[in-house]
Amino acid sequence: MPSMWLSDSQKIGVAFCSGGGFFLIGGVFLFFDRAMLAMGNILFLIGLTIIIGPQKTLLFFARKQKAKGTAAFFAGLTLILLRWPLIGFLVELYGIFILFGDFLGTIASFARNIPVVGPYIGMAVDRIGFGRRNAELPV
Repeated sequence: MPSMWLSDSQKIGVAFCSGGGFFLIGGVFLFFDRAMLAMGNILFLIGLTIIIGPQKTLLFFARKQKAKGTAAFFAGLTLILLRWPLIGFLVELYGIFILFGDFLGTIASFARNIPVVGPYIGMAVDRIGFGRRNAELPV
């Protein structure tokens, strides 16, 4: 049964982004393993490019209001490649928060609807303050 929302290439992009996320988590669990963090970043960037296309990816990272987040993300990636994985990861995490911060409210709203744990996630989100933003992915 074909999916109505994603094309085949977008499904491949989602797989790349998911793989990137798993590599990033694995790199953190393995005490900031440089190779896994770098692979996670590369897979994430490839997946994002496949999902939204090369032009929109470049436009997303080149937007003036996202310049600080873009600089932090790529500076963190560079630090990881230069064998400073902990500092690079923290700088990159800051960049990701700046780049995708508007989208966190949407993720929080989705998480509220997860069966069993959704209400608990909702209470935690309300305390943190990501709450009820109706932002969409800025692409």
